[in-house]
Amino acid sequence: MNISHIEHLGIAVENLDEAIKYYEQVLGMKCYSIEEVVDQKVKTAFFLVGNTKIELLESTSPDGPIGKFIAKKGQGIHHIAFAVDNTNDALKTAEERGVKLIDKTARPGAEGLEIGFLHPKSTLGVLTELCSKPE
Repeated sequence: MNISHIEHLGIAVENLDEAIKYYEQVLGMKCYSIEEVVDQKVKTAFFLVGNTKIELLESTSPDGPIGKFIAKKGQGIHHIAFAVDNTNDALKTAEERGVKLIDKTARPGAEGLEIGFLHPKSTLGVLTELCSKPE
């Protein structure tokens, strides 16, 4: 598995518009993209900090992953995403190394990336996303 950098930090928020205002008006950052990922029941907003992105995640349904996360844990850091050469290869390598997977194969994510998640029970409690550009 070849991790090149932290692709983004995912932060679960209850209200995307209010969160965007905080990042823009208080921190002085600029939201460069808002996107809905329908199959994941989430609306996202992206900010660039150096070479790393901040991804704000608002659930579009209470039964979506972000809706469930906020109901259980409240707003806050949801996951860390690492850029890899090939998501499917990285998932396979992680599984071979004894990591429990949430995704056995890559699926479409925001910004056109292929994504796959590692289960936090196998990653010291940190939900970990592996992502790559489609080949």
